[in-house]
Amino acid sequence: MREPAPVRSPLVGIIANPISARDIRRVIANANSLQLADRVNIVLRLLSALAAGGVGRVLMMPDREGLRAMLQRHLARSSGPDCTLAAVDYLNMAVTGSVDDTLCAARMMREAGVAAIVVLGGDGTHRAVVRECGDVPIVGLSTGTNNAFPEMREPTITGLATALFASGRIPARCALASNKRLEVTIREPNGAVHTDIALVDAVISREQYIGARAVWKTDMLTAVYVSYASPQAIGLSAIAGLLEPVGRHERGGLAIELGRQGQCAFELMAPIAPGLMRSVPVACWHRLEDAVPERVHQGAGIVALDGERELAFDKDDEVFVTLQENAFSSIDVAACMSYAAGAHLMRRAAGAGLTDPEFRIFTP
Repeated sequence: MREPAPVRSPLVGIIANPISARDIRRVIANANSLQLADRVNIVLRLLSALAAGGVGRVLMMPDREGLRAMLQRHLARSSGPDCTLAAVDYLNMAVTGSVDDTLCAARMMREAGVAAIVVLGGDGTHRAVVRECGDVPIVGLSTGTNNAFPEMREPTITGLATALFASGRIPARCALASNKRLEVTIREPNGAVHTDIALVDAVISREQYIGARAVWKTDMLTAVYVSYASPQAIGLSAIAGLLEPVGRHERGGLAIELGRQGQCAFELMAPIAPGLMRSVPVACWHRLEDAVPERVHQGAGIVALDGERELAFDKDDEVFVTLQENAFSSIDVAACMSYAAGAHLMRRAAGAGLTDPEFRIFTP
């Protein structure tokens, strides 16, 4: 039998959006909102699995919605050999209750040298993290309204896969997946340039004002651009997913031009939010290629990124959408767990508990 593989003590970040899944789409579609207690329970399961996999400490984003206070009460009551959890430290940052909290937390976690960032939220929260995480891989848990990017999975498994990668038991070449994203560029006549990103979809609307950020009025849409799209997706990417699916790790994306009722090739029914089906008039579509800018033809309007209105542009502005392949890394949970099984990572010496000091990872 070989010597136990060296295991380092890693640091993992957790960004839990306390108000994801509370936008207007939840109201008009009669969908449930994830309660604070549910989010706390998800974090507790994460902390347990992270500790079992060798992560002793995590950095968390603070909030002012009550998640931190409720979690601390649970942690104060959690003790004993059968309830080992990773220790929680909070980032020393100002809390605004806006997306700026997520941007700041992701940046601070990157600077602190975390091995990975676990994200609780929907597409918008994950998009914000990717804007600031740099080379730090992320792993998502679906707690938002639209969850095209984060996969639906038990947090215990996500936490364990993250810990096995973060502690060096699974090499990056086996644990990480490369992801696509879209870059939106707006060039004003005065030379000013504005850029932003979307992980899944960038949608062009005739609307002139940001207003409520969530998008649900499909009769105002003129174009949909996706990095990937599943026919099982919920959200605006579902339009592409039911038209011409594009795999998450497949090369290329899709651009769809939309028309008006009676002035289109056909109408497509799509679930643009939980419980919300809408008819979308499709004019034409074509594939997007990596690093090739697509000119937006709409004269003035709004750009929605991953389902939320973010950018406004005027008739004299130039707007481009560019697909970027290999843009950021995420932890492939399924691949990690398959590796763990094949490499016998969860075997231990007889009589040693998973969190016991005698616990060792052996290579066959």
